[in-house]
Amino acid sequence: MKRSLQFLAYLSFALIASHAFSQAVAYVYVANNPQNSSTNEVSAFSVAPDGRLTALSGSPFHEDVEAMAVAGNHLVAISRSRPNLDTFAIESEGALHYLTSTDYATHSGGSDCAIANQLFFDHTGTNLYVQEFNADCSNTGVASFTLSNTSGALKYLGLDITGEFPGDNNAASFIGNNLYGYTAVNSYCMYYGIYGFKRQSNGLLVSGGALQNYPPATQSISRFVPEFVAADPTDHLAILMQPANPPDCTSGAPRLATYTVSGSGTLSTKSTYSTMPETLVTDPWDLKMSPSGKLLAVAGKQGVQVFHFNGSNPVTHYKNLLTTDPVNEIFWDNSNHLYAISQATGKIRVYNITPTSFGLAPGSPHPINSPQHLVVQSVHP
Repeated sequence: MKRSLQFLAYLSFALIASHAFSQAVAYVYVANNPQNSSTNEVSAFSVAPDGRLTALSGSPFHEDVEAMAVAGNHLVAISRSRPNLDTFAIESEGALHYLTSTDYATHSGGSDCAIANQLFFDHTGTNLYVQEFNADCSNTGVASFTLSNTSGALKYLGLDITGEFPGDNNAASFIGNNLYGYTAVNSYCMYYGIYGFKRQSNGLLVSGGALQNYPPATQSISRFVPEFVAADPTDHLAILMQPANPPDCTSGAPRLATYTVSGSGTLSTKSTYSTMPETLVTDPWDLKMSPSGKLLAVAGKQGVQVFHFNGSNPVTHYKNLLTTDPVNEIFWDNSNHLYAISQATGKIRVYNITPTSFGLAPGSPHPINSPQHLVVQSVHP
């Protein structure tokens, strides 16, 4: 009788777990550093429609990786131990299965100087782009690859130099046409700019250099320095701007500007000091647009804050800080969930957020030791 009850309890648990996975709307992957370990691992979760997390079978996966990007049924990550891009298959219930590795450094003119920093895909998931420090042993650059949908192998397309160090070191965000991408970088208000990119017919990403198109100065602020860029699904950009009087980098809280991208890739803005809302996150580390293009999240040392995004019209206030924990990285899925990791407090949070409602998902926050990088693969469009 006792064994029968144990079997029924196990069967009930298995059925519940199976149902949870079958109802998953997304899979979450967090590269984190276990306590007393010199290597990273990947903690992985299934996400229920209400935002509840369930650890995947086999998680944590003992893969010593850093930044990650996902496309379709593949995850690509930067190896910590070698100049490699490691490709994994995302199996039917989210588990990771190692496929192959690509040495990215040897593609940079035969040089071993390159250090991968950020990874990002185009909208189709066909092309992977790698932001590299010392790409040619002197400058930063972006390397382009094609991902094989069958084998997961990466085919090198070419390298485009974006500028002298520190140059551009953030992932680019593509507008809806998947042709133009934009990013921004700020190094102590000495080296900064909005960088524009264009995808060639074969997927090669070519830089247009730093774009000098900023909101007008004021009597008290000599310029606005761009920090981060996020694109909506059409032809608009949100750019987080730091009011500055160089060499003094800070002159008030960062503000959110809006830009419109023309058919030829040029930028225009109607944003002014008075129309750009301030963010309570005064030390920003990330900026992400929701897939709908209606919400914009800013994360950093002071926490995470969400705004309404309105295309070419000014960004408008939605909610104050959702948490005051430092938030290193954020990510949206396609089911109105916002994910936030905090390395300082060892937590991952999931929020249910729409333009009219918000709240923590059941079970959040979840403890996770030293989370460093985050990526989310939506199961449904």
